[in-house]
Amino acid sequence: MTSQADARHAARLGAVQALYQMEMSGNGAEEVAAEFAEHRFAELPATPDGEFFHAIVNGVPQHQVEIDRAIAASLSEKWKLERVDSILRAILRCGVFELIGRRDVPAKVVIDEYVAVSGAFFGGDEPGFVNAALDGIARRKRAPEFGLPVPDGELEF
Repeated sequence: MTSQADARHAARLGAVQALYQMEMSGNGAEEVAAEFAEHRFAELPATPDGEFFHAIVNGVPQHQVEIDRAIAASLSEKWKLERVDSILRAILRCGVFELIGRRDVPAKVVIDEYVAVSGAFFGGDEPGFVNAALDGIARRKRAPEFGLPVPDGELEF
């Protein structure tokens, strides 16, 4: 039997792959999510939490402007979001969606999970990049969890 943590980890891994596929194919969230549920869930390391998977895959496009702004603000001035590898972009978008839209998941869990997901795709510096970006965003969007004051202008959905 799959634990909730394993099911959510598998859902995150699947959601990153689904977002990548959406970006590459131009297909919508519903179409890609249905294909993943039908054909690709069996390829994941555990049975994914389908509801959690769908929340991420549907939530990212619904809030993509705010998500992308948060990611862009965390990048150095030399980097534009479009220059970030497409898989890394999908990882960051999923992580930021959870930080902003899933208050039921502690920020540190979100960060740790997406660092682990990035490690499944990359063997270099990318997990450290994901950690730094999500940590910075979390400290702005979830400041109280880190014992910090809420910055002015930080909106959440």
